[in-house]
Amino acid sequence: MNVATSNGAWHSVVALPETRRLAKPRSNGITMVIDKGLGLRETSDLLEMAADHIDFLKIAFGSSALYPSQIMKNKIALAKQYNIEVYPGGTLFEIAVFQGCIKEFFHRARELGFTYVEVSEGTIDLPRKERAQYIRMAKGEGFGVLSEIGKKDPTVKIQPEMAIEQIFEDLANGAEKVIIEGRDSGKGVGIYNAEGKINDELLQALVGGVKDHSHLIIEAPQTSQHNYLLVHLGPNVNLGNVQPHDVLTLESTRVGLRGDTLKECLKSAPRSY
Repeated sequence: MNVATSNGAWHSVVALPETRRLAKPRSNGITMVIDKGLGLRETSDLLEMAADHIDFLKIAFGSSALYPSQIMKNKIALAKQYNIEVYPGGTLFEIAVFQGCIKEFFHRARELGFTYVEVSEGTIDLPRKERAQYIRMAKGEGFGVLSEIGKKDPTVKIQPEMAIEQIFEDLANGAEKVIIEGRDSGKGVGIYNAEGKINDELLQALVGGVKDHSHLIIEAPQTSQHNYLLVHLGPNVNLGNVQPHDVLTLESTRVGLRGDTLKECLKSAPRSY
């Protein structure tokens, strides 16, 4: 289904060049936005403008622990009005594991209104059985689960065979998607080198090993990374850690409204003049 809507400013004049883009609700073409401290009015402005192009809102790192309770509840409720799922960053989950309060963590997440949780080990190390247990526990508590592979330490590199095995194990245990770590910088971790360039060999090994990249969410904080991934993996690749001010830029790239992807669309589109 093409994402073009009848209320678009140019809907009766200009068609979106990329016709494969999927509309919400969708399991492919997900955009996860990283929220590093938007106020309620900023959040409202963002969602009024771009909610059709956002699937998940991640409250970054452990920052949700710094929110006044009512503001956190209000932000989550606001996102839900636009059919956007909200979850706390995986770092907060890791702190709860380290402090031995994971049951209380799930209970409080539900009280606040979170609909998803992230099971990660970007900083801590989890035995595989324990990781599986937390995924199943979160599902049992009624949450959608996103798991994550990759470390925040730039000296610890993703090993493709081990990562692919972990991805399939997480999915089998109930994770809906598996995130590839990219941090909020997109540099020196996951599939990125210290300058933010993509290691294509690693990317292809992961995507090729999983085969269906709809199971993955690739954290990609930089617009240059969006462009590369959309050109190489198509308009419906799942991307995460998108900066709030880049949502429309990303969606423009997805649907061929930027030169980087428009030239690909023009290769197969007949001219009308």
